[in-house]
Amino acid sequence: MQQHTEETPLLDTEAPATPITDPEILKHELLYQRFTPAQKRAIVALISWAAVIPFLASGSFIPSIPEIAHELGSSGPVISLAVSLSLITASAGSLLWATYSGAYGRRTVFLLSLPCLCVGSAGVAMSHGVPTLLFWRVVQAFGSSSGMSVGAGAIGDIYKLEERGAAMGIFFGASLFGPAIAPLLGGVATHYFSWRMAQWGLFVMGLFALIPVALFLPETLDPEKLRRWGATEEHKKPVLLNPFKSLGLLRSPNIIVVALAGTTTLVTDFVLMIPLAYTIGKQYNITNEALIGAFFLPAGLGNIIGAPLAGRLSDRVVIQWRKRRGGVWVPEDRLRATLWGAGLLVPMSVLLSGLTTQFIPGTLGIVLNLMWLFMNGIGVDVVLSPSSAYYVDILHSRSAETMAASGSFRALVIACITACILPIINTIGVAATGAVFAGFAWIGWGLLLLTIKYGDRMRAWVDVGYSTVRDN
Repeated sequence: MQQHTEETPLLDTEAPATPITDPEILKHELLYQRFTPAQKRAIVALISWAAVIPFLASGSFIPSIPEIAHELGSSGPVISLAVSLSLITASAGSLLWATYSGAYGRRTVFLLSLPCLCVGSAGVAMSHGVPTLLFWRVVQAFGSSSGMSVGAGAIGDIYKLEERGAAMGIFFGASLFGPAIAPLLGGVATHYFSWRMAQWGLFVMGLFALIPVALFLPETLDPEKLRRWGATEEHKKPVLLNPFKSLGLLRSPNIIVVALAGTTTLVTDFVLMIPLAYTIGKQYNITNEALIGAFFLPAGLGNIIGAPLAGRLSDRVVIQWRKRRGGVWVPEDRLRATLWGAGLLVPMSVLLSGLTTQFIPGTLGIVLNLMWLFMNGIGVDVVLSPSSAYYVDILHSRSAETMAASGSFRALVIACITACILPIINTIGVAATGAVFAGFAWIGWGLLLLTIKYGDRMRAWVDVGYSTVRDN
């Protein structure tokens, strides 16, 4: 624990006198000039596609659980273990892939992880017993877990500070469309074909990610880091790295508080989505799996709109506040772009959806719920997209690891909470449940406000190797 001070590595109170001739800054600027704008857009497209697949793998499985249980002679709760195991595996896998991507490169990690996804998907599709199914789901989740953390790290490699939010917004908007369309695709495949068809579809999607990555994705990691790891005889051979070392980054008050705020935001998405068949489906007598899955589409549309919007807004906020301070960069300025999503869109959407479902019947209730789902989709990304760019800003050299640590923390908390959602609804009702989680979302909004106001002091409490304006 360091002595309390506001003189943190991030707050250089005086801008460099001759920034254009500073060798260190010029050297760092060259890292962002390695690729043309068109090449950068192509890289974002490739890594976004790789990041969509894990959400498709998890989301498309849920509508298939009853059919899988029936075919394998098991029960829904037993087959649902595959979901929990996948979340745990994805959390650990994300830490592993992120750690190695910071040493051996982003491209290398994608080329190792995507084949695991393909093999796991084929294994799930051919499973004829519960143990086999659970095993291959773990392999599938392990292979798919590199997408978000390593993808975010790649964006930090190629986009400078003032452009990073917009790129991160596009990445999040594209990748988080996966959770919205996955239940629809899974529901259609299950209702009209077979749950195995959905898994073979994931196998094909994995190949369509692996082949373009192998052919077209360049290495984005700083070449100096790659040379450093190839400079010694020891590092020319595979080296065991500790993936859980990344969790030490959660000692940073800034990272853990923003991760908590993101968790209270994202959990509202699960509160709305997971019990759809038992809330909206039951209230409005909708039993078709494909129609239930279609209710996820408004949230996906909200993701597509919200993430790029929030990303560009966060870049603009960073530029405006830096100009207002005479060139001094304060990274928490980016979080100002999250406030309208965290304070209004997210809590109000889950609150209004609960009230609508419980008290407004018929077509009007369905239409209003579609509006609230769309509103939630925008709000969640308005919070998560700038928050992820903030992680990259304050720990640029360990961006993938920071994303993995915060994402793993968030996933483990949400995995525990999601197991309680249906029991809570059955106990207190859907309206009260919405009110409870709206309250949690407002707490997250308060945490973001505290970070914006006291972020400099929070960084002074624990220094985990924060980036400076010179290496961002």
